[in-house]
Amino acid sequence: MKIIRSFEPGDRYRFDFDLCSCARGWAQVDTAQDASWFGTWASPSERTILNFAEGDVTRTICDTDEEFAAALREIDRWNRVHGYGPARIDPG
Repeated sequence: MKIIRSFEPGDRYRFDFDLCSCARGWAQVDTAQDASWFGTWASPSERTILNFAEGDVTRTICDTDEEFAAALREIDRWNRVHGYGPARIDPG
């Protein structure tokens, strides 16, 4: 697994409608904490999860399908524990 962190000011909508759009093979990972300043997306074909939080961007690139599925399960678990779950995949 590889994690890449960056800072990209703005809001989540450039990810929704461009970088992480359904047309590009991404799906939104819906949680109760989604807002203009927060969002999570997943690309099964790239085995990548992208999280945007107030400009902080974390890209998690998984090596295997199993690792990708485990990372998504961990997002769901964390959100349930903290009152934001369950996490749901929105394929668009």
